[in-house]
Amino acid sequence: MKTIKLLPILLLFVLSSCSSVSVYSDFDKGVDFSQYKTYAFHRKGIDKVQISEMDKKRILTAIDLELSKKGMTKSENPDLLINIFTKEREQVDVSQFNVGWGYGWGWGWNPYLWGGRNYVNTSTEGTLYIDLIDANKKELVWEGEGVGYLTQNRSKKEERINEFVAKILAQYPPTKK
Repeated sequence: MKTIKLLPILLLFVLSSCSSVSVYSDFDKGVDFSQYKTYAFHRKGIDKVQISEMDKKRILTAIDLELSKKGMTKSENPDLLINIFTKEREQVDVSQFNVGWGYGWGWGWNPYLWGGRNYVNTSTEGTLYIDLIDANKKELVWEGEGVGYLTQNRSKKEERINEFVAKILAQYPPTKK
């Protein structure tokens, strides 16, 4: 009976972990992050990112939203410059399923006699880096990284990008322990 009560909680945990984005961040410990109130995008760096213009626009819009939630504003004379970088890696998983009989070499080993199946599954793992650069010193002061699986489904793409950016920028400003 207790197992039945725990099943919905376990199912929720499994479903939430399937779409997760792993995030990491690093920062300059000598910087007072409370001084940064305004930002602008570092166009020279962003123009070099090799993703579609639509995806760049989605990422920058998500960054705008998250930084505005933190009380920061866009400015022509910014405290911080925002730069992004992306990379992706194709994952290929091959599973073999053999319905033959037998134990190792000998009778029943031949997969052509019994019919085996191979299943190939591909997915794309993407990484989004968000760099915050002190505009006056031209030095990197904070960097965040999000790693997770990407989708080609256009209706879910914006939602996935928003999730990446929100989870990365949730770690900004850093808290000193």
